[in-house]
Amino acid sequence: MTESLSQTDKHPFIRKIESIALFTLSDGERAALLALPLQITQFEAYQDIVREGDRPARCFAVFDGIACTYKSTLGGRRQVMAYHVAGDIPDIQSLHLKVLDISIGTVGPCRVGFVHHDAVRALLRAYPRLGDALWRATLIDAALVREWMLNTGRRDAYARMAHLFCELITRLGAVGLAPDRSCDLPMTQPELADALGITPVHVNRTIRDLKEAGLITLRSRRLMVNDWEGLKAAAEFDPTYLHLTDRDPA
Repeated sequence: MTESLSQTDKHPFIRKIESIALFTLSDGERAALLALPLQITQFEAYQDIVREGDRPARCFAVFDGIACTYKSTLGGRRQVMAYHVAGDIPDIQSLHLKVLDISIGTVGPCRVGFVHHDAVRALLRAYPRLGDALWRATLIDAALVREWMLNTGRRDAYARMAHLFCELITRLGAVGLAPDRSCDLPMTQPELADALGITPVHVNRTIRDLKEAGLITLRSRRLMVNDWEGLKAAAEFDPTYLHLTDRDPA
């Protein structure tokens, strides 16, 4: 069954486009985005949405929850390459690349909307500026991967964790989902280890250190930033790579 987005410009998908576009969406562009025929699907935690080697005829947007892009070695060791929050379109590259070279799975429960490539192509033909916005989103995804490479390759564990938390708060804030610099954090310690390139034991110690420094509170998988400037300093966090029109969450 297909359906359209709720008729509101407060939807995270609309907020995401507006947060990165170099123009203000027209009424027609917003209406066209909201009218996309979507197959809404609910996934539970730890499920793959798409897998490496797939040849998809559709792509998807995240509506609720957090997903992750990852790759695995033949021995099953996993590296998380990026997290995806509400409003993101993680596999938009499948419009042009026939075979996926990554897998995308859920971190916690996720609701996503699938849309066939033909519908996306028709949208972009009718509204070329939206094509510019999606191309910009793809370039920003590449910038995010570059920053993650620096994070895991050259920062220590304390800075890596602080940087990840700053990024999530900033990206969720851009779509209205980080009130008072707080957000849900469904990742387990082993999952954070897969993203940061450290052991689960080191994850535990690093979170403890961030708490003891008074920078964060983490309780019942809810992250609260107590000292935003201190957390940014610990992370050496510069949000330029996210290329948001409003770079600092309220």
